[in-house]
Amino acid sequence: MNHSNFTFDCLGKCSHTHARAGVFHTPHGIVETPRFMPVGTTATVKTLTPAHLEDAQAQMVLANTYHLHLRPGEDIIREAGGLHKFMNWKGPMLTDSGGFQVFSLSKTRKITEEGVTFKSPLDGRTIFISPEKSIEIQNALGADVIMAFDECPPYPATREEVVAATDRTYRWLERCIQAHQRPEDQALFPIVQGGVHLDLRAETAKALQAFDLPGYAIGGVSVGEPSHFIHKIVRATAPLLPANKPRYLMGVGTYKEMAIAIASGIDLFDCVIPTRVARHGAAFVRGERWNLKNAPFKRDFTPLDDTCPCYTCQNFTRAYLCHLIRCGEITGFTLLSLHNITELIRFTQQIRDAILRDKFVEEFGHWLNSDENEVIDEPQH
Repeated sequence: MNHSNFTFDCLGKCSHTHARAGVFHTPHGIVETPRFMPVGTTATVKTLTPAHLEDAQAQMVLANTYHLHLRPGEDIIREAGGLHKFMNWKGPMLTDSGGFQVFSLSKTRKITEEGVTFKSPLDGRTIFISPEKSIEIQNALGADVIMAFDECPPYPATREEVVAATDRTYRWLERCIQAHQRPEDQALFPIVQGGVHLDLRAETAKALQAFDLPGYAIGGVSVGEPSHFIHKIVRATAPLLPANKPRYLMGVGTYKEMAIAIASGIDLFDCVIPTRVARHGAAFVRGERWNLKNAPFKRDFTPLDDTCPCYTCQNFTRAYLCHLIRCGEITGFTLLSLHNITELIRFTQQIRDAILRDKFVEEFGHWLNSDENEVIDEPQH
């Protein structure tokens, strides 16, 4: 299969872990890996403009197939000239398949071999998405990277349930490949499922390699399982994926999760967490999570982080941010979102730089310990 518009170059490796630094080439530009990718569910990253995202050094942005199919509909986006033109984002884009949303958001859904039937949460109409339909929608949206339609088993689930979902995901991938109309300018990534069963993950990773697709994703983590399970899954699975293709861990975006995943050989991440916590008045600062509503910030006239280059940190004080958040002002959510996305991208940029100097373990090793009782969230300020 010809994937000449999508190549991955590894520029440096850590001598103590599987961490690597590379460049993923796409039709809309490069992505320097490892890299955090902001999530723009409905063709917008909440409260931010594309100019904000450029300032934050975002290179690749996500959008959501399920939500865009419901509203405004892929036909409108196609008429607009595709997702890039519709939202005026000039860099690389990725759309997920809609599979996760179908399984997590729809209370009344019916999964068959053909696909999934569910009721629209907007108007109650019955909608059917099959592997073919998911690819048809994504071909219309026009993102650089599109995801195979998968069945994401919940946690907890019986082994039998996970086996059934994993096998179906494989069969659906075959149908996605057949349905894909734009392989020259849209890279289709398959998704490794398998729940918390490392043997199923390993079998799937091996089976998917035979398709020789332009990149590979690990899905079905961060669906409710304890974080030490996430770490075990990623550590066991990532090194089994092709070394000459980008590896994408879906739905992960905290400092610790990303550092451990990078050490396992993961290149790309996405998560809604930086904008979500911003809308709750929280900021990520130097590895911690701070609640800007807290009283000590009311009279703190220093920047959020004086080492951060973002517009928020360069222009405003903690006291002002505290005031905006306490008043519920949208500007406050914008400023915190801009900072949080800048912070997580900067974290992955700093790790990339450390890998290229072979100082990853020396400078980021404190993030790599995991134990049975740890909490996913960062400490409160």
